[in-house]
Amino acid sequence: MEQTAAFWIAAGMATFFVGMSKGGLPMVAMLGVPILSVFIPPAAAAGLLLPMYILADIYAVWLFRGQYSARNLKILIPASAIGILAAFLLVSRVPVEASKLVVALIGLGYLLDALRKRLSGDFRSRPADVPRGLFWGALAGFTSYISHAGGPPFQAYTLPQKLPKMTFAGTATITFACINWMKLPPYVLAGQVTWESLKQISVLAPVALIGAWSGYRVTKWLPERIFFTLVNIALGLLCLKLLSEVAQAWWPGA
Repeated sequence: MEQTAAFWIAAGMATFFVGMSKGGLPMVAMLGVPILSVFIPPAAAAGLLLPMYILADIYAVWLFRGQYSARNLKILIPASAIGILAAFLLVSRVPVEASKLVVALIGLGYLLDALRKRLSGDFRSRPADVPRGLFWGALAGFTSYISHAGGPPFQAYTLPQKLPKMTFAGTATITFACINWMKLPPYVLAGQVTWESLKQISVLAPVALIGAWSGYRVTKWLPERIFFTLVNIALGLLCLKLLSEVAQAWWPGA
């Protein structure tokens, strides 16, 4: 790993955004890996940031204590474990680009459906239920393991419930904290997380914690309507980013 000043500035920025996403701002989560990917391969960047995700998760879970949907957690966490196990067993057979394409289409499909309901005046909420939760939770675990993009399936399931802002953010934080802990052993086995990478990135631990605190404060400060508008915009941008990555991989000359 090239430890230039530019690398450490980029690593610091990526770590701060990781922390902010764990503090309740999922709209900045997509920035971490692309920033580091300027200096190292994306897979290595994802492995390097995973310990920072986990560290920020621990603090963020404490920040959101009491602010979550227990019913959703009871459904989503076991479901995501199933998805992670399936991804671990099938990772060599599932093209990364295929999973990115599925995730992007899921996210865009949800956004189009949400727009249709808004235009038709349908503002009803859809409560948490086990069948849908098992499906979307497993898909979130699967795609998070394969391509680090578990957000769209999670949001496709939880956003229609119209949860309060802090409940939504706390549920997302705790769900993905569990997903990241479950991803750690396979990442270690794959060599994406090593003692050397842990030593190199450990100096940025305070940045992750500051980012989590900052994200939590901004989440509390943002009006509910603006918060969810930003979540939907970020979801759309993430889907477009994933489609761009698929296009570059499948049609490099396009």
